[in-house]
Amino acid sequence: MFDPRFDHSVNALCIHDENGAFGLNLGRARSDVTFHAVLAEMGIDPGQAPDCAVLDGGPVEQGRGFVLHSTDWDGPGTIPVPAIGALSTTSEVLRAIAAGEGPRQWLMALGYAGWGAGQLEDEMRQHGWYAAEGRAAVVFDTATEARWLAAWAAEGIDPAALSPDIGRA
Repeated sequence: MFDPRFDHSVNALCIHDENGAFGLNLGRARSDVTFHAVLAEMGIDPGQAPDCAVLDGGPVEQGRGFVLHSTDWDGPGTIPVPAIGALSTTSEVLRAIAAGEGPRQWLMALGYAGWGAGQLEDEMRQHGWYAAEGRAAVVFDTATEARWLAAWAAEGIDPAALSPDIGRA
């Protein structure tokens, strides 16, 4: 990918249909905010929640929060993300996490990556992306900075063997 915002990114594709696609970049933590700071801004006592990093989910609406989580918690507006878990965007999930009643595994991101109808497909045809299988273990059990290599390894690919040149067979 030649866009520096997506260099070495790992994106969870949460929605992909005829209207476009929506995903969260899971490979970069934000240096300017932590989970407790987000809770404080929303007036939520952090309670039992760890003060962990918040991910830079993408360049669109960077003030909007998203929680990608395991399927053991469900709330209003929660949508399934096949092979990974579920996605929630309401404050209920944040309150549940703070109360120790939320999903067992979760990550929070601010911002998202979005594509219009057919845009992601065009980028795929131009070899801008590699579509790896969604794997909850890469998302939830791998450190943020290690997800890019872990995603390739899970596919059985050594990224050092990849070429930046594209062609057609």
